[in-house]
Amino acid sequence: MDSSQIETDAPLSIEIAQIASPSTLSPTSTLSPRISKDGIRTSLTASTVDGVFAAIFSIGTGGILLGNFLVGLNASPVVFGMVSSIPMLVNLFQPMGAYLSERSTSRFQYSLRTHGIGRLLWLILVIGIISFSWGGLNSNQLVILSLLILVCSHFLGGLGAASWLSWIAMLVPRQLRGRYFGLRNSLANLTELVALPIAGLAVSHWYGGAIQGYGVILLLGIIFGIISLGCQYFQVDINPQLQNTYYANSSQTSEIQSDSASNESGEVSQAISLPQMPTSQNQIDSSIWKNSNFLVFLLYFGSWTFAVNLSAPFFNLYLLDTLNLDVSWVTFYNSLRAGAHMLMLIVWGRLADKIGNRPILISTGILIAVIPWLWLKMGSSPLDLWVWLPLLHIFIGANWGGVDLCNNNLQIEIAPVKNQSIYFATAAAVAGASGALGATIGGFIAQFSGSFGIVEVFIVSGVLRLASLVPLIVKKDLGS
Repeated sequence: MDSSQIETDAPLSIEIAQIASPSTLSPTSTLSPRISKDGIRTSLTASTVDGVFAAIFSIGTGGILLGNFLVGLNASPVVFGMVSSIPMLVNLFQPMGAYLSERSTSRFQYSLRTHGIGRLLWLILVIGIISFSWGGLNSNQLVILSLLILVCSHFLGGLGAASWLSWIAMLVPRQLRGRYFGLRNSLANLTELVALPIAGLAVSHWYGGAIQGYGVILLLGIIFGIISLGCQYFQVDINPQLQNTYYANSSQTSEIQSDSASNESGEVSQAISLPQMPTSQNQIDSSIWKNSNFLVFLLYFGSWTFAVNLSAPFFNLYLLDTLNLDVSWVTFYNSLRAGAHMLMLIVWGRLADKIGNRPILISTGILIAVIPWLWLKMGSSPLDLWVWLPLLHIFIGANWGGVDLCNNNLQIEIAPVKNQSIYFATAAAVAGASGALGATIGGFIAQFSGSFGIVEVFIVSGVLRLASLVPLIVKKDLGS
């Protein structure tokens, strides 16, 4: 099997609005020698549409709607902690998924086998809700079924996550990462901004009750989730084995990216004439632990996710249970957060291309750190409900946009192209384990310490969030 270079860069004038029309779409073989500019444009358009439909799927299978569904089933705070920790805990299997994906011959086919099956599993919960409505299952059994599906679905998603990120990292030009991911995530958040309140109203006003209403929304979310995977068909496919063969190290990649930016024909000049032997797993592990920038990123990323998830799972629970707000109001607050997130993503993306990711992560991280302390001031008075809670959600969404975007960009920048998914999977595994641990510890404290336990969790979470930024502050050349 032979192949030539893969173009990983393009002139800065490429914008999503200028991407080729759907009439130019055609499936691209993994054996295609080069990725043309039109191929990149088509791929970025397809990935953007994929993100929009995937956002609708995520609305139905997580977040506030799943939380409200569990509240309706009288789930305990420990269950809420598990719901938050499971998606992170299964990231421990991402290295295994990356290992398997690097031995596949198609990123697209691997994505279908992992994400496709994982999304279809949610149909079992739809059937479970129907059975519950007919008296076949009780609330405890439905909670357990929900947790099992959550585990299996996110396990399969975890197996495919690193491969997808490596795929899209090869398609997005280096100079446009901030702008492209900012635009893609912004459109996904716009979708959430529009769809989440509609879904919340549908659930709360469904004639058969909120649980049946959630089942309908879940079914629609599954359909859109499958459509989003179909969009990946129009992305230029990448053969992981050829990617690893031709990109021996990050320095060669940098040369290729530099050359391609000035190449008027838009094609990458020949940089590597002969394929290299595949790298062994021991060599991969050794290169990871010798990469000081990557190790510092792991330290920051792991401690950050632990601190964040110590308190994050209980914000919606506080609104739904403690303040006893209707789900339509909570979805309205979350839509405000999504709107602020959407608007600021474009700003953060352009700013990241200019000043880098590290300064943004430090500044927004400090602001995110005080959020748990601000929650301690929230109550159920009209002033809180109509002024402070909306402002708090806008504040959260605006700053989280910078954190999400720059965390993603920074690890793409640090990880070498060869065996790239292995690096992404390692970072996800570390963050997943620490985040799951934080959510689990927070859940048990909230469950067995009463209201004072929630206060403790919020206070400690803010302190640890600030402490987790120390590696970023000390390592001034991170990502450079």
